[in-house]
Amino acid sequence: MQHRLGPVVVRRWCAMALDALRDARAELDGINVFPVADGDTGSNLCRTMEAAARRLREAPGESAAAALHAMSHGALLGACGNSGTILAQLLRGMAEEYAAEERAVAHRPGGDEVLDGALLRRALARAVAGAYEAVARPVEGTMLSVAAAAVPPPLAIATTAVDDGTASASAGVPAAEEALAVARDAHARARTALVATRGQLPALTEAGVVDAGGQGLVAVLGALADALATEPSASSGGLPAEPEQRPATDLPDAGAAGLGGATGIAEYEVMYLLDASDRAVRGLRTKLAELGDSLVVIGGEGLWNVHVHTRDAGAAVEMGIEAGRPHRLRITYLEDAGHHGQPEHPGQPPIPRCEPSAAAAVAADSVDTLDGPARARAVVTMVTGDGLEDLCTAAGATVLRTDLADIAPEDFEAPGGGANGGGAPRPGTPVSAAPGPGVTELTAAVLRTRAPEAVLLPNEAGLRDVAGEAAERLRSAGVRAAVIPTRAVVQGLAALAVHEPASRFDEDVVAMTAAAGATRYGEVSVADRRSWTTAGVCQAGDALGLVDGDVALIGREVEETAVAVLDRMLAAGGELVTLVRGTRTPTGLTARLAARVRDGYLAVDTVVYDGRQETGTLLIGVE
Repeated sequence: MQHRLGPVVVRRWCAMALDALRDARAELDGINVFPVADGDTGSNLCRTMEAAARRLREAPGESAAAALHAMSHGALLGACGNSGTILAQLLRGMAEEYAAEERAVAHRPGGDEVLDGALLRRALARAVAGAYEAVARPVEGTMLSVAAAAVPPPLAIATTAVDDGTASASAGVPAAEEALAVARDAHARARTALVATRGQLPALTEAGVVDAGGQGLVAVLGALADALATEPSASSGGLPAEPEQRPATDLPDAGAAGLGGATGIAEYEVMYLLDASDRAVRGLRTKLAELGDSLVVIGGEGLWNVHVHTRDAGAAVEMGIEAGRPHRLRITYLEDAGHHGQPEHPGQPPIPRCEPSAAAAVAADSVDTLDGPARARAVVTMVTGDGLEDLCTAAGATVLRTDLADIAPEDFEAPGGGANGGGAPRPGTPVSAAPGPGVTELTAAVLRTRAPEAVLLPNEAGLRDVAGEAAERLRSAGVRAAVIPTRAVVQGLAALAVHEPASRFDEDVVAMTAAAGATRYGEVSVADRRSWTTAGVCQAGDALGLVDGDVALIGREVEETAVAVLDRMLAAGGELVTLVRGTRTPTGLTARLAARVRDGYLAVDTVVYDGRQETGTLLIGVE
């Protein structure tokens, strides 16, 4: 009788776990109240395990380590939601421990293996450690605490029940039986911990339910015990119904179930796979932890799965672009989900927000007239120059002129006395003080369109705070709003180029954010005074070449500087060059630059726009 966790048992476990989750799917969705009462925990766990099963069918593996690796890799690629991401990391931890043991056996004198039960216990412990490390702010009373409680201590199997239901000392349990004993002990411990979750989180206590993710994990561990057993035992199934377990229709409103009161702020669930280095991911974790909550980052060896809840989906994707190459982006709008962020920030007050009545009043006072028929989705972009205004208007955007309106470049000061000329801030320069009137005007511009959805393009790093505050006011006034974190007008043009008014809001935001993030931006300006820059000291009249917001070089002539900036930007590759000429662009310069690209760079196209902007002699974008 074999009860070892070999490749056949791993495949059996995967199939049985998937069946168990499918059977429990509706119940798990119904009791899902934390961290967001969006009724999808069972669905997310099923989709994650389905991805694991698909990968395991494609690469079944000839050892437990190989099979577990295939299972965990599939779960990593297909993880859905908070619970699915944690489950994928738990599988990864088990796979890593079995792979480590496989390597150790190969180098161990005589090739002796450790007892299979001890290995399974270590694998469960490593899985839990990895899951806790992956979650930015672990919360007790959740799937994590159920997983932690499930790990048997080293001597726990000394009194673990065996097939005949009697207790037996570990010395009396055959080595081949120990994996089954550990699995059954882990399942029993998890069941006990699951019942306790009801009293650990006020959201669960108020709803009268246990943690949905934890109950899903109990089903997975029960399937592991059944897969190891010769015949699946009836006692290793799902959690029996608990008294007073209310159906989903009887759950209280999510806004009343949080610790200290839910914030009620509409949020997005952002998920994407990311190709990035370990170092880049460490920095990404820190940034995303400040941007939102329910943050889980899993993976390794260059491939990661990122999950976060945030009010700024665009910024979350932009941070991923800065860290590496995000793909398979998914953004879900958690409208009225009543996010329970408070338990993840013990001792901290809820995130501040505008009161709906006050925000609506401020917005209403700002609306003079309505702009024609109501739109399904408004895109508001901020630009300078008559040409850029005409271009964006033709693309269907509502335009705010930062050189004419309350959001004015004169309200900002560039370091070094505005060496880039015209008094405008250098791209990437932070705002010295965000002007209040700009927020009001931006909010009013959206409300005049009467659109229920809005996308904001600040096109300047210094205006992101203005756009962010406007988006908060719009959400409080009932408008679904997102900010694409564009730092330059060429990024805004790239976002507009892929805008699809007929697509789903989430898909449109993802596509526009990805297009903007994939666009490098440059500029050639003329210094109006002597100043220090990141490239050295410039004199009045010098040509300044900026790349991604920093002065990269200082030249004597505008054209030679423009050529150098363009060549530097194309050195990293590109498929499309965008040139936006201003009122001070030398005659024929854009035509000569376009010819240079055509003759010197294979399969790179060039588009030229007459922006007629006063600031920025020449704007350059490379996609």
